Amino acid sequence: MARAINRFVCQSCGAVTSKWSGRCESCGEWNTITEEAGLAPGPAGGGGLARGGPGRHRGRTLEFADLTGSTPQPPRYKSGIIEFDRVCGGGLVVGSALLIGGDPGIGKSTLLLQVAAALAKQHTACAYVSGEEAIDQVRLRAERLGLGGAPVQLTAATSVRDIVATLERPDAPRVAVIDSIQTMWLDTVESTPGTVTQVRASAQALVELAKRRGIAVLLVGHVTKDGAIAGPRVLEHMVDTVLYFEGERGHQFRILRTVKNRFGPTDEIGVFEMSDRGLSDVANPSALFLAERRGHVSGACVFAGIEGTRPVLVEIQALVSPSALGTPRRAVVGWDSNRLAMVLAVLEARCGVSIGANDVYLNVAGGLRISEPAADLAVAAAVVSSLADEPVPADMAVFGEIGLGGEVRPVGQREARLREAAKLGFRSALAPRGRSGSGPAPRPPEGIIVDEIEHLADLVARFQPADRPLEKRREAGPGQRRE
Repeated sequence: MARAINRFVCQSCGAVTSKWSGRCESCGEWNTITEEAGLAPGPAGGGGLARGGPGRHRGRTLEFADLTGSTPQPPRYKSGIIEFDRVCGGGLVVGSALLIGGDPGIGKSTLLLQVAAALAKQHTACAYVSGEEAIDQVRLRAERLGLGGAPVQLTAATSVRDIVATLERPDAPRVAVIDSIQTMWLDTVESTPGTVTQVRASAQALVELAKRRGIAVLLVGHVTKDGAIAGPRVLEHMVDTVLYFEGERGHQFRILRTVKNRFGPTDEIGVFEMSDRGLSDVANPSALFLAERRGHVSGACVFAGIEGTRPVLVEIQALVSPSALGTPRRAVVGWDSNRLAMVLAVLEARCGVSIGANDVYLNVAGGLRISEPAADLAVAAAVVSSLADEPVPADMAVFGEIGLGGEVRPVGQREARLREAAKLGFRSALAPRGRSGSGPAPRPPEGIIVDEIEHLADLVARFQPADRPLEKRREAGPGQRRE
């Protein structure tokens, strides 16, 4: 029998070392290495496994199957919360494990309590296991959300052994919410709750329970200061679906984003609106993101994007102002700052636009975070519009990827973007030219005119005066003439 030995595990990344040190060599974090108990490794090479000498247990022979064949669709529990079911791929799959992470106070517990109540009202037995709050606290939240009459089974527990024993009963619920996985502990692991070893062991026990008993398990996970789910990275590999709940404290909108889904599409989003009655679905996110938009303002441009399978229109705002500092500022909210630096460099090097001495501020209105390269052209249009103090047409939607040579590259799902823009009343679109060799481009939706461009210089020419390069015009003081 292997004897117990001590090992040192980083609580940030899960790296294992043979001795303690102040700084983890894998992730670079300080004071995250703690001592934990473990098992000594088995014989080198595991030579006895393959040969199976006397007294050894031989493994059973596995059977292989062909790729061809029919596999029935897995049954799902549909909650009736449209945005949540969309992100899950059509509902919760029976026997699956789902992990949802997000910042503190963003609404993870509220969302899952609403999901459990919606399922329970449809005669699907649901249990809510709270490891952070007492039963009375969960009841108070349910009363505030108007869910006090939902037949959800509540309990407060942190012992995984007790939870598994309860869910093993024949009359156990079919959906279980565990809030949160960082508070769970297993008595067979000699470490405190929240450590890498405890989180990994507790999650493994709950995932095995879900597969064995056909219970849909929903796990709540805390996130680190960098926005990643706390605990070992293997936690995201163990579960079937990983969701991130995003949003800004100052906005009422919340975005539920799929990062991993074995039973549906990834990069899908669900949009919710937070109120004193909880979270409610947003049927038309584009109209909501553009509700506070003001037309004929320089530096504002509407981007026609794709989030998962859904086209979304959002306003991108840019402000270019003369800098009083030796090093101009570049502040970005809702987009990649490295991508903005690339777009600014292409504008200067390929189009002759002078931006270097100005501060540049970029914001995606509504709290949405954009990651697709198709927003390059909309960002460039917003920056050039602010620099020239000339507004982008209020009824124009923009999308396209920019290359380092200044060329505007085609992007996917062009027709879906144009249809969404036409549905919201936009009359024109600035887009890249279609791919050559793919046949004639399909006709745009009725009521919208597409202006195709091939180079970023074509965009700059719309705002650049004919007699001088484009540069930021300073506001003139009293009695002075504006340049």
